[in-house]
Amino acid sequence: MSRRTALSVAAGVVVLGGAGALTLAYAGDQPLKLTHSTARYTAPDADRDGSLTFDTDVTASAGVKSVKVLAWPQHSSFAKDELTAKDMADAESAVCKPSGKNTVHCTYSVEVTRSDAKSSPRGTWHVAVLATAKDGTTTLDREAADFTVR
Repeated sequence: MSRRTALSVAAGVVVLGGAGALTLAYAGDQPLKLTHSTARYTAPDADRDGSLTFDTDVTASAGVKSVKVLAWPQHSSFAKDELTAKDMADAESAVCKPSGKNTVHCTYSVEVTRSDAKSSPRGTWHVAVLATAKDGTTTLDREAADFTVR
């Protein structure tokens, strides 16, 4: 093999190796991602309290540190002034359990009393989620799921 051919082959191997390493590094460092988010609202009735349950899957290559959840009515100040991560600081935490490589399944449940339901605005509500990875990165989904209060 000529020297020119050998250098071309070596250069090609370096370029392909670098591209492969970059692909692996990128695949290993994926940002936080929320999937399969659902909300279920059950109104209270005469015999029992109601409930709100929210489920989501969160994936982060660095691992998930926390998931905070906040339900808010469509016709609120958050609709006009966008909800921020700062607004989520005092939100309640979901309970998360491992469900795959770099993925946790998180559930948030709260009881809804008759007085809660009576004082709540009617109509569409949204569930906001703030997920924080162990490396400190965050993602905020302002409308991860919806439900209706009648």
